[in-house]
Amino acid sequence: MNWTPQNVDDILNKPEGENLEFKEARNRYDFEKLTQYCVALANEGGGKIILGVTDSRPRQVVGSNAFRQPERTRAGLNQRLHLGITFDEVFHPNGRVLVFYVPSRPGGIAIQYDGQYLVRDNDSLVGMPGERLSEIVAEAGHDFSADSCPDLTMDDLEARAIEHFRQRWINKRGDLGLSALSREQLLADIEAVTDDGVTYAALVLFGSRAAMRKHLAQAEVVFEYRSSNAAGPAQQREEFTEAFFLWYDRLWELVNLRNDQQHYQDGMFVLDVPMFGERAVREAILNAVSHRNYQLGGNIFVRQYPDRIEIDSPGGFPREISPENILYRQSPRNRRIAEIFAKCGLVERAGQGVDLMYRDAIRQSKQHPDFTKSDQYTVSLSLAGRIRNTAFVRFLNQFEPDDLDKLGTDEWLVLDKLSREQPVPNDLRPCADRLIEFGMAIRAGRGRFILSEAFYGILGRLETYRRLREDEKRKEILESRITECAVDGCPVGDLLPLLPALNRDQLRELLEELRAEQRVHLRGSRRWARWHPGSDPEGEEG
Repeated sequence: MNWTPQNVDDILNKPEGENLEFKEARNRYDFEKLTQYCVALANEGGGKIILGVTDSRPRQVVGSNAFRQPERTRAGLNQRLHLGITFDEVFHPNGRVLVFYVPSRPGGIAIQYDGQYLVRDNDSLVGMPGERLSEIVAEAGHDFSADSCPDLTMDDLEARAIEHFRQRWINKRGDLGLSALSREQLLADIEAVTDDGVTYAALVLFGSRAAMRKHLAQAEVVFEYRSSNAAGPAQQREEFTEAFFLWYDRLWELVNLRNDQQHYQDGMFVLDVPMFGERAVREAILNAVSHRNYQLGGNIFVRQYPDRIEIDSPGGFPREISPENILYRQSPRNRRIAEIFAKCGLVERAGQGVDLMYRDAIRQSKQHPDFTKSDQYTVSLSLAGRIRNTAFVRFLNQFEPDDLDKLGTDEWLVLDKLSREQPVPNDLRPCADRLIEFGMAIRAGRGRFILSEAFYGILGRLETYRRLREDEKRKEILESRITECAVDGCPVGDLLPLLPALNRDQLRELLEELRAEQRVHLRGSRRWARWHPGSDPEGEEG
């Protein structure tokens, strides 16, 4: 929606309720506070945050100078919350008004930020009541992993698996007091055991082989190594029908046995990149275990090939999840399992991890995780192993690892586009600003970015880089002169002296590039043709 000053006037007398939040914000507004209000509004069904309007009645437009680059603010909010927040900037006669549109939370998912599920209580932000949180979780459907398993007892659980989890939890929290808890209390604290009994989550994560075969035989995980795509028996096969915490590390060991190193030259040094990164493989396995449908027959299959790993898990995507939105949506089918993973630090957030797979793939210049073979019965994930562009990997090695770790998923997606010299989508362009700050990218035109000089030096294409930079400088000179002549327009003849090294055809080529970027437009024809700044408001370029 494109708001107008009239829209602002119409809303001034509406009550500040579940879908409206007014903030005066005359000079500035704290980004953290804005993020928190977005969380609260999303949890309450979505709404609008309006900056530049007084909160108390009678409301008045006072104007706001907060967030002078709202597109960048929007990108920052979405990078944190993955909600698809948008905005309008309205220039009201009484001042600038900034409106952020906050969509509703997805069904079955409460939004949190910094560990808090926020809602509004009059003029304050408070934690969501437990009853309301339970209602939201229930929207996503029944959590099979939270059900008690009939006739399952503590004796059916492996002590080694429980202690493995305990140590991970201690390491995550730094709380040595957890070592004093009995196993019964430990499992009760993570709700693996409830008043109703021992849950299926406890069976999957801590169950003995005998208990698994008796109560959930279809929860087996099968690993295969295949040296080619040919049909027939695998070169190696292992089946895991026991507690997750007893086989999780073993599965990575199997993958790593044939994890070839890819060598590439970086100056005087030969560097190695493994075919399969440990974090990406582990995240893929965690996702399969926490998302699969345990009420369906069939096993989780992990098939390793020389150049890829394929993971198939029973049950299609949960509601509201698809290959197109899986990078930003999270909806674990088995919430109790996902929450236990999060408690002990195996995942950063319950039910997610796809973004980490994407980041690692881009960082090593590999193809993105591929879910396109999934259907309503199976989620299929393919992790590619081969490096596509060693020059990009060498380029990234020039930056501090800590700086690379600070980049968000959207910024990695922009880097991936630039490494392949592809245009950056409009919604990701604000992310390029941070890459410029880190010295990873530069502007090569309005809305156009390229990687910095070091990348083109590695490619041996410095001339291409210098030409792009020189062309942009020339276009900026032309754009500046045309802007000065905004009223009457500027004929080509007046622009030629500005760039004496170019002939008329070369000048026209630059002008056409500017027009394609909607930085200038042409009115009139022949001897009356004049160049004007910006895109043609009437869409009638000559």
